[in-house]
Amino acid sequence: MLHHLEIWVEDWAASTASLGWLLTRLGYVVDSQWADGISYARDGFYIVLESGPDAKRQRHDRLAPGLNHLAFHAGTRQAVETLAAQALDHGFTLMFPELHPYAGGPKHYAAYLEDAAGFEIELVAALTQAEV
Repeated sequence: MLHHLEIWVEDWAASTASLGWLLTRLGYVVDSQWADGISYARDGFYIVLESGPDAKRQRHDRLAPGLNHLAFHAGTRQAVETLAAQALDHGFTLMFPELHPYAGGPKHYAAYLEDAAGFEIELVAALTQAEV
């Protein structure tokens, strides 16, 4: 189990409005906040969004070495669809719309989202008994 994940972002306010919003919808709560960052905690794990003075001011490139994307369990297929639709109003776009919701393959129901800073988030639906 990971202890925490720290994500350096270009624009702290914009990332809080998109990624932070999504984290709270996934059950994370604001744990602490400071001038250049915020942490969201759940089940003994926390995620930091920070834009301190050492962070480079550039868009995230998910194709460069490093972090490609974060994938979260998001509940039922309906929950994935609802959250993905709401995310569009919070700075996200749907990736691979022509393949949605099976961009990960015919047995992988998920929404792939990208925020304005270039961070990709995958919202994965739980498998039904028939799919197990």
